[in-house]
Amino acid sequence: MVQAFSGKRLSGNAPIVGNDVFTQTCGVHADGDKKGNLYANALLPERFNRDRMYALGKLSGKASIDQNLANLGLELTTDERNRVLQEVIALGDKKKKVTAQDLPFIIARVLKTDLEKTVWIENYRIISESNSLPTAEITLSCDGEELTATGRGDGGYDAFMKATRKALKRRGIKTPALLDYSVHIPPGGMSDALVETTIKWENNGRIPLVTIGVNSDQIVAAIEATEKMLNIVVPPQLQK
Repeated sequence: MVQAFSGKRLSGNAPIVGNDVFTQTCGVHADGDKKGNLYANALLPERFNRDRMYALGKLSGKASIDQNLANLGLELTTDERNRVLQEVIALGDKKKKVTAQDLPFIIARVLKTDLEKTVWIENYRIISESNSLPTAEITLSCDGEELTATGRGDGGYDAFMKATRKALKRRGIKTPALLDYSVHIPPGGMSDALVETTIKWENNGRIPLVTIGVNSDQIVAAIEATEKMLNIVVPPQLQK
């Protein structure tokens, strides 16, 4: 509400409402949560309809990895977890942003296993014109089946999402609502600078999904983030 009326994005560390307020950054604090909430106080996130989250980066510990793996329903051996932790710390040292939804991709790379992708964005064509709504034509592969669709929207990415939802609906697949969309461009970047697009998605009342795409084209970065999301939410729906 504050953002809507002020037109200014709230700082991540703003009391109560900031995105980072109920996020445990340090592995020590994540470990404390595992051991009976050793560092908890009366301002629990549940009082404000929020969820406890565990950041991944250079300050992460084993407990940080464990908490995120548990939220994703994944299990690793002690050795595998330690190797993944070292990769997460290394990425943090390089100032790379890591989310819980990146863990399956990191695990596949570190453990040299194949990450089975269920959804592939095979091809897309997005057109924006001055006197008409943007349109999108997409072709995607879902569990080996090729699906095509078109869509119109208020922007190129909106048109892409409407086409994607239309295509997946034929398989009875629901796509989550978009909760937040942010773009980061390095200070002093040129028009061809790499863009980091971070999208937050609804997750059936649980901790929201956060996916990231990086590309010099902002829409392509968003599409990369969307494909990551689809490979998280689609497989469980296909198994029903």
